Amino acid sequence: MKKLSKKDLLLIGLMLFSLFFGAGNLIFPPFLGQSAGSKTWVAMATFFITAVGFPVLGVVAVAKSNGLTNLAKRVNPVFASIFTVLIYLSIGPCLGIPRAGSLPFEMVVAPYLPESVSNTLALLLFTSVFFGVAYWLSLSPAKLVDRMGKVLTPTLLALILVIFVGSLFKPLGSYGVATGEYVTSPLVKGFLDGYLTMDTIAALNFGIVIALAIKSKGVKDEKVVVSTSIKAGLIAGTLLIIIYSLLAHLGAASGGRFGAAENGAHTLTNITTYIFGKPGAVLLAVVFTLACLTTSVGLITSCSQYFETLTNQISYKNWVRILSLSSMLLANMGLTKILAVSVPVLIAIYPISIMLIVLSMLDCIFKERFGVYRSTILFTGIVSVVEALSQVGIKLGFFTNLCSQLPLYAEGLGWVLPALVGMFLGAVIEIVNGNLSYNKAFEKA
Repeated sequence: MKKLSKKDLLLIGLMLFSLFFGAGNLIFPPFLGQSAGSKTWVAMATFFITAVGFPVLGVVAVAKSNGLTNLAKRVNPVFASIFTVLIYLSIGPCLGIPRAGSLPFEMVVAPYLPESVSNTLALLLFTSVFFGVAYWLSLSPAKLVDRMGKVLTPTLLALILVIFVGSLFKPLGSYGVATGEYVTSPLVKGFLDGYLTMDTIAALNFGIVIALAIKSKGVKDEKVVVSTSIKAGLIAGTLLIIIYSLLAHLGAASGGRFGAAENGAHTLTNITTYIFGKPGAVLLAVVFTLACLTTSVGLITSCSQYFETLTNQISYKNWVRILSLSSMLLANMGLTKILAVSVPVLIAIYPISIMLIVLSMLDCIFKERFGVYRSTILFTGIVSVVEALSQVGIKLGFFTNLCSQLPLYAEGLGWVLPALVGMFLGAVIEIVNGNLSYNKAFEKA
C-alpha cells in the first residue's frame, strides 16, 4: 500500500494553501485587524473557524465522499445536481474567478495609471495576460503540485514574510481602538468575516483536486487518500493561521498609525509604503497578483474537472479554455459589480455548505441517513435563502418576519438554531423509524 513521501506531502500541503490563499485572504485579515484594533485577537479566534477550520474540514469531507456530488446526494439527487452546479458556478466562472482576476488590477494597478491611459483598456490588457497565464498553468493539472508547491507558493510566502520582517525594523506602533461591530460583538463579526474568504465553498471544489493530486503520485487506496488529505489540510491550515495572524497584527498596528482605511488593500498599501517607500507598491502588486493567480488556477482546474464529468462532448482542456475566456470577459465588468453580487450569494449557500461539512464529520453517528441530511439542510436553507433575498430587497412576508425573530438573525447567524433543530428532528425520525439506533450509533462513534 503506497504512501506519499514527506516531501510530496509537504508539496501537496503547500499546493492546497496556495489554492485557498487568494487576494481576498490577503486583504481581509489586515482590514479586520485595523477595524478591530485592541479586540483583534478576539475576532480572529472565530475568524479562524470559518476561514480555516471549515475549509480544511471541507477538503476532508469531499475526499471522504469521493466528490461533492456524492456528499450532496445524501440530501437528495435533485438537490445534489442543483447545489453542486451552483457551487461550481458561483465559486468559479460567475464570481470567484472573475473576482480574482479583477481584484489585483483594481487594487494595485488602477490607482497608478496615468490619466491619459484608459482604465477600460488597461483592465482588458491586464486580464488578458492574467488569464492567459492561468490558462497555461491549468492545462496540466498533474503538474500543479510541482508548479505551485515548489515555485508559486514559496515565492508568495517569502514576499509576505519580507513585509512582516520589514515591520520589525520599522515598527508601525501600537494597536488602534476597535470600531463598528467589533466594539460590541467581535466574536460574531469575526465569524462572519470568515465568509468573505469564500474558502469553505472553495474547499468543496478543491477537495477533489487534492484527491486527484494524491492519486497522481501513485496512491490508490481510498483510506490513504483521505488520511493524506487530512494531513495536507493540516499543513495548509497551519500556514493559513500563521499568515492570517501576521497580517492581522500588521493591520491592527496600522490602525493606530494611519486610522481607518477604505478596505484591506488600502490598509496593506499604507503598510508597505510606510515600510518600503514607493517600492512597497511594486512588492504589494506582485503579492496580490501571485495570490490571485494561484487561486484562479485552482478554481479553473476544479471547475473544468467537474464540468467534464457532466458531458462527454467537451474535454477538460476545452473547459479550461471556456472558463478562462468567460472569466476574463466577466472580470472586465469591474470589481464593484462582482462584489455587489457576491454578498447575497454567499449568504444563501455558505450556511448550507457549512452544515454539509458538519454532517459529513458526524457521519460516524448518522451513517448517511437521508432523514438527518434532508431536515438539516431544509431548515438551514430556508433561513439562509430568505436572508439572502432580504439583502437584495426581496421580502417574503410571513417567512421573512418569522426568520427575523430567530436568535442571532440580525448578526447574520439566524440559520444556526434551525440547523441544529433540523439535525435533531431528523435523528429522532430516523430512530423512530428504526433506521438509526441511538446506542449503536454512539458506540461506533
